[in-house]
Formats: sequence, structure tokens, C-alpha cells
Amino acid sequence: MKRIVAIIRQEKFDDVKRALMEAGCDGMTVTEVKGRGSQKGIRQSYRGSSYCVDLIPKTRIEIVVKDEGLDLFVDAIKKGAHTGNIGDGKIFIQPVENVIRIRTGEEGDDAV
Repeated sequence: MKRIVAIIRQEKFDDVKRALMEAGCDGMTVTEVKGRGSQKGIRQSYRGSSYCVDLIPKTRIEIVVKDEGLDLFVDAIKKGAHTGNIGDGKIFIQPVENVIRIRTGEEGDDAV
């Protein structure tokens, strides 16, 4: 099993969610986060004063998938999040040792 963590633009969340649902993703955890990468922040102006916002609001999506479904879900995220501009985000893939469904006690792939 793998855990996919994607950090994407907030405005692309609906596109990514739709693409994941079409790929068969039943559940996800979504968090609003702030951060910075190569985008380094954005310059804004307020009442004639210019300032830099260096921690940019992003959306973090986490899903756990069976190994055989990994490529399908990664491709769905890439398709939904892509704009071609700096700040599109990143996808992190990590191994998951075990999953336990609390309600039924199922473990492993059965719990995903």
C-alpha cells in the first residue's frame, strides 16, 4: 500500500477531486495549508503599499491506495492539478505498512 500526499493550488482542488473520483477514489483527507517552494511567494499591493506574501495558501490531499492503483491515482492528480505554471504543487508517495479499519477490525488491503 502507498500513501499519496499532494500539495496543490487551492483553485485546482475541484478539478483534482473530480479526476480522483472518476479514477475510483472513494475517500481522501483534505487540509488547507500554507507553504512555499520554488514559487517563493507572491507580491501584492494594498492601498499603494507593496508587500510579499511568502507563505502561499495551498490544499493538501492525502489518500492511501493499493499498490496496483498507484499510477492511476497519481495520473489523476497530475491531470487535475496541472496549469504549467510555477506553483502547481508536488506529489509525495510513501509506503504504508498497515491499515486498520477501526469499525470492523479489517487490516491491510481489505481496510483500504
